[in-house]
Amino acid sequence: MLTRLRMSKLLRYPLLRGMMTYTVLWPTANLVQQRLEGKHFDSFDYKQCVHYGLYGAFYVAPTLYGWVRISSIMWPSMNLKTALFKAAIEQATYGPFAGVSFLYIMSLIEGKTSQEAALEVKNKFPQTYAVGLAVWPIVQTINFAFIHERNRVPFVAACSFLWTVFLASVKRKDSA
Repeated sequence: MLTRLRMSKLLRYPLLRGMMTYTVLWPTANLVQQRLEGKHFDSFDYKQCVHYGLYGAFYVAPTLYGWVRISSIMWPSMNLKTALFKAAIEQATYGPFAGVSFLYIMSLIEGKTSQEAALEVKNKFPQTYAVGLAVWPIVQTINFAFIHERNRVPFVAACSFLWTVFLASVKRKDSA
């Protein structure tokens, strides 16, 4: 068990905090999605939850952290105008990257071929991205205008819980 001192040192690092947050957030959101789908505790796909936890911790958190750091270096001001600009830039760059990555990589993790993964991206990304355009600019404007940089990844993680339930739902739908 981690001592309080060691835990407080770990929490100073935004990437580690983000990774810890996503390790819990993504599998939990997947469980919520499975429950909304009608599954019960004894029929949950826990392997799928592990996939979501690993993907969230080792892919989403680091790439999001990288985007937050780069954007903070490029546009360091914390005001509404800069936040709106950064949110727009994010939707034009990181948003598509994150959406395509999720659909493609999670398909590969499920055992699909690269061609099947690409087809899933082709069929599901446009709608997913359109929904994201209605959600993420608002969340990220708040994030960039009012949340200190060291807390931005955990803030986005907390805000992304419902988004992850949505992504898990999109992922479960047939590509046909």
